[in-house]
Amino acid sequence: MSLATIYSRARVGVDSPLVTVETHISNGLPALNIVGLPEAAVREAKDRVRSAIQNSHFEFPTQRITINLAPADLPKEGGRYDLAIAISILLASGQLGDLQLRQYEFLGELSLAGDVRAITGLLPSAVACAKASRQLICSSGNEQEAGLVESDALHANVLTQVTSHLLGQSKLPVCELSRNACEDVSRQLPDMADVKGQYQARRALEVAAAGGHNLLFVGPPGTGKTMLASRLPGIMPKMIEKEALEVAAVQSVSGRKMGHDWFWSQRIFRSPHHSSSAAALVGGGSIPKPGEASLAHRGVLFLDELPEFDRKVLEVLREPLENGEIHLSRARGQVSYPARFQLVAAMNASNEAYKGEQDYYQSQASQKYLKKLSAPFLDRIDLHVEVPPLPSNLLVDQNESGEPSKLIRQRVELAVSRQRTRQGVQNALLSGRKLELICNLNEGDKVFMQQALEKLKLSARAYHRVLKVALTLADLEGVDVARKHLMESLGYRKMEKLLTKAIGG
Repeated sequence: MSLATIYSRARVGVDSPLVTVETHISNGLPALNIVGLPEAAVREAKDRVRSAIQNSHFEFPTQRITINLAPADLPKEGGRYDLAIAISILLASGQLGDLQLRQYEFLGELSLAGDVRAITGLLPSAVACAKASRQLICSSGNEQEAGLVESDALHANVLTQVTSHLLGQSKLPVCELSRNACEDVSRQLPDMADVKGQYQARRALEVAAAGGHNLLFVGPPGTGKTMLASRLPGIMPKMIEKEALEVAAVQSVSGRKMGHDWFWSQRIFRSPHHSSSAAALVGGGSIPKPGEASLAHRGVLFLDELPEFDRKVLEVLREPLENGEIHLSRARGQVSYPARFQLVAAMNASNEAYKGEQDYYQSQASQKYLKKLSAPFLDRIDLHVEVPPLPSNLLVDQNESGEPSKLIRQRVELAVSRQRTRQGVQNALLSGRKLELICNLNEGDKVFMQQALEKLKLSARAYHRVLKVALTLADLEGVDVARKHLMESLGYRKMEKLLTKAIGG
């Protein structure tokens, strides 16, 4: 057989389109040409593949070899096609007999000695392969990622193991998920019991976890804003399998190793420095890679010292906060990454030391500091909570401890279960019309909300966010929305008037 056709997968964002590897061997001067829009790493595959084949005790054809990676208009990058190219050459040269390998897909980089090395972004390819009803053969270094998918994917350490399996001489092991990668890491996360006092902030964290709401802590330095934010992942509900696979796909594409950098079904906590660029937050590059917003998908994106971020950098977060996606357009094409994260931000009212005056937020320094933020950005944050200094007697009391995360998470799980049963998503993701139907306010509450909107000068977006928070408060109690829930929800917007006044919104 002088022509062989087998399958592999490309990587485009968190998608993995099919790539057909066609190899033709013909008479002529010895040469190996790869066509199909290959990048430099793919063009260099010919040297890796030649050495891998020879060091695996096969014969490398001394003829003219043409390898086509179809479709031709899809850019190909990385060493993920090495294994497929090597198998196709062996098949086209007749060293594997007349095998038909259309039921397989091959992904893996080859070393010069013939070892099959792990690649980044394997999980989306494994999912796509399973949907296409084919069997994946990959590196043993990718076993954990491939094991997340319900399929019979196989893994190998060296090229000869793959050829022995295809020839029926031995069997490759099936990819399985280790217990270490599956363990529940919630018990290892920072515990809310470490937080002394700050009852309103603790309550706001519980509400944020139960409804998927964004949260802003405002207060002087040293009051525990960062400490509180770091404890949110420990009380967030457990992800369903679909959500966990989405998170795993983004982590896989970013090159993070499961079991080392992150664990299956773990809520991710990302805290970029305030000097980060817009590309660092939303992703970018000539070959677009996910940014902090996508890496925090289904988890927490914590922005400490919020006004210290460049205003243009914060503005790029407005789209993912609304849509849960990031669309990157480059000369090579368009890429979309999921970015359904919970934003938790912390800030001081000014960059001066806190002195405790009543007009602290009205000082000239505070006004200048707060002007770095924009009203539309703040409007997308559901909960604004002040974190005051902790009383000294409470701080030194060794017997003082907060409620542990385990108990809080139980209440959160019950509230989220009600939401998923009722509407399929958490309250923060409800659309306006469906939200109003579920809340179903009586006439008295409608009049109350109308007066509140006029007095606080809330936007339509802010009104719907008030309703969403009120619905979450009711779900935590297992009751319908009542006046007390609306009042408490409006209380979480009390900082908005001060902040928007300071920034001129």
